[in-house]
Amino acid sequence: MQKKKDNANVVGMAVLGASLAGLAAGAYFFFGPNAKKHQKNAKAWAIKMKGDVVEKLEAAKEVTEPVYHQIIDTVAKKYAKGTKATQEEIDELAKDLKKHWKTISAAVKAKKVTKKK
Repeated sequence: MQKKKDNANVVGMAVLGASLAGLAAGAYFFFGPNAKKHQKNAKAWAIKMKGDVVEKLEAAKEVTEPVYHQIIDTVAKKYAKGTKATQEEIDELAKDLKKHWKTISAAVKAKKVTKKK
């Protein structure tokens, strides 16, 4: 019985972390140093790619840094084949998403600590 609750917490934490990563990536993308360029050239594929990453994170049983990076790489390969986006744009977005692992893991750890109390 306890094991099911732990798995539910891990999945819940992954969803929370993925949501935070998506928000952080989006904020950086649209308000960061190259904001004007990004706002002008914002494309639907980038939003869809982030959504696909979040879906795969939700489906993952346990999310660790290597799993997180693997999910991003898998989705990036899919978008490299099926979109009009350049490989450089896809790689830039994937790199940016990977940078947010620390934010995700910190949010998950903070949630676990408050949950235990």
